[in-house]
Amino acid sequence: MSHARRVLIAALVLGALTLAPLRAGAEGTLVFAAASLKTALDEVASEFEQETGQGITVSYAASSVLARQIQLGAPADLFISANVDWMNVLQDQGLIDPTTRVDLLGNGLVLVAGGEGADMGEMRPGVALASALDGGYLAMALVDAVPAGIYGKAALESLGLWQGIQGQIAQTDNVRAALALVATGAAPMGIVYRSDAQVEGRVRVIAEFSPDLHPPIIYPAALTAAGAESARVFLNHLQSQAARAVFEKQGFTLPNG
Repeated sequence: MSHARRVLIAALVLGALTLAPLRAGAEGTLVFAAASLKTALDEVASEFEQETGQGITVSYAASSVLARQIQLGAPADLFISANVDWMNVLQDQGLIDPTTRVDLLGNGLVLVAGGEGADMGEMRPGVALASALDGGYLAMALVDAVPAGIYGKAALESLGLWQGIQGQIAQTDNVRAALALVATGAAPMGIVYRSDAQVEGRVRVIAEFSPDLHPPIIYPAALTAAGAESARVFLNHLQSQAARAVFEKQGFTLPNG
């Protein structure tokens, strides 16, 4: 089996296995959340449950997948996207409550590697990224649908690197699957969020992308149009000082931060 085929198979498997719901059998609020939120939101949700007794079930996937599920009638109470575009789509279709919409968090993009190698510092035009892969693939979330992939492609285009690297991209269903490809050695490098790199000990950040290279990374949150009123309590908690401290600890930024 070729190396390219092994990478693609690994991407599919990891995408299916890494994002099981937080508490699939819990009663209460059902949250649809971007995959990159998993580690931090698991902690916030667990603390909220302990304090209030209100059950929280979180389903993680790419924002594009979750938005489409809501379009098809999935009974989510609260949606947290990794970019504004998918939230805008649902708002335009009357599928979220716009009065509850808030810009919850921000993030940054980094280049990660799983092995040893020189740090690149800040990504810049002319970086020999293709040769640095040494025949391997750059792991990214789907570049035309998933926010992390969209941001990553935009950054590479801004640097003038996309055309030379696009034939060496291993695309995954979500950013955590891209991270897992690097962590397991299936891909030598990947582009992920700063918060993702922080929670995976098997990878290290070798370069950062300036926020000027891509659209602002914003995580909007809103109750769905059919969401239970109890979800509003959890949405308010997500904006509390205690929750924000968890998010900041995990590498996220606050709005406009």
